[in-house]
Amino acid sequence: MDVMKPNAIRDLLRLGADPRVISFGGGYPDASLFPITELEGIVHEAVAVSGRDTLQYTVSNGIPRLRQQIAERMTRDSIPCAEDNILILQGAQQGLDLVAKMLIDKGNVIITENPTFLGALIAFNPYEPAYATVRMDQDGMDMDELELTLQRNPGAKLLYTVPDFQNPTGVTMSLERRKRLIELANRYDLMVLEDSPYRELRYQGTPIPPIKSFDTEGRVIFLGSFSKILAPGLRLGWAVASEELTQQLGLLKLAADTQCSTLNMSIASLYLERYDIDAHIKTIRETYRRKKDLMLDTIRRTFPQNVSFTDPSGGLFTWLTFPEGFDTTRFMADHALPEAKVAYVPGATFFPLEQRVNHARFSYSTQADEVIVRGVSALGQLLTSRSPNH
Repeated sequence: MDVMKPNAIRDLLRLGADPRVISFGGGYPDASLFPITELEGIVHEAVAVSGRDTLQYTVSNGIPRLRQQIAERMTRDSIPCAEDNILILQGAQQGLDLVAKMLIDKGNVIITENPTFLGALIAFNPYEPAYATVRMDQDGMDMDELELTLQRNPGAKLLYTVPDFQNPTGVTMSLERRKRLIELANRYDLMVLEDSPYRELRYQGTPIPPIKSFDTEGRVIFLGSFSKILAPGLRLGWAVASEELTQQLGLLKLAADTQCSTLNMSIASLYLERYDIDAHIKTIRETYRRKKDLMLDTIRRTFPQNVSFTDPSGGLFTWLTFPEGFDTTRFMADHALPEAKVAYVPGATFFPLEQRVNHARFSYSTQADEVIVRGVSALGQLLTSRSPNH
């Protein structure tokens, strides 16, 4: 528990619970996009018609029909697999914990992007790993630096990556780098955890095949999620892995929670059966693209020119970089919250080793259009009135 300390971000975001505060902090989907009418009918059917099954225990790996449906979707997405390659999870977050529990002993090296998903660090830290980080650019993790990192850490156990619309930066790893990553993983006997909960939220450009699709040695574990494409309250994600790894992860899941909710798995399966989830995802994509464009256009108009930002092709986030010496945590506590009534996620804790204070993650997914404009404009005016170099 020594490594599981509360952090300042949680305390700051608690202030953002004030209803007067416009929050660009949480990576939540837009609740107005949940298919509530369809789910209402499905929930009634799942309980009233099939309740003796849907309210009972089931197999720990997840109900077979849902695993079949996910395997079919993964196969269409260039990851040929079958039901026995799928493990249903309590959201992809559980997959982070189970993979670390399976692979990591104290002191083992985990290689991550720099910055990386804070939730992954929270999941990994109880297993007391050492971290090695690899810089990123507009094409994702730098493979030349990854090779040097592997040479410096010959016993590295696991590489963790969010290759599609990365949390927190929104950057996507290029096709060439995905292929080279697999070459390096094979050469250095490295396991790869491909965390891709935003993969289906691409709203411009051509989809790039998953890293797992190039895996010939069974060393990649892919994590997906219904949280961003259906509803996070169902708490359903999945892992795709070799049968051996799926069985091992399944044993750890059995020890952790026995199984995911039979009812929730049945709801997701019935939705996939009754409705066109791809049409639903198309609506989600169109909405997020509009919100992203609106946020970035407003930043361009109102923020100082020495603030840069990423322009993602999908997902929920843009990553802002302020001038060296600008502390986004302090600025939020001292000015953004009390004066502009705006919250975001300061970027420092997304860095596993050396925290960098001049970054911030902004989510454009949850707020209505006019609220995005009002909040970003208020923050831009505040930044312009105060030197970002203070």
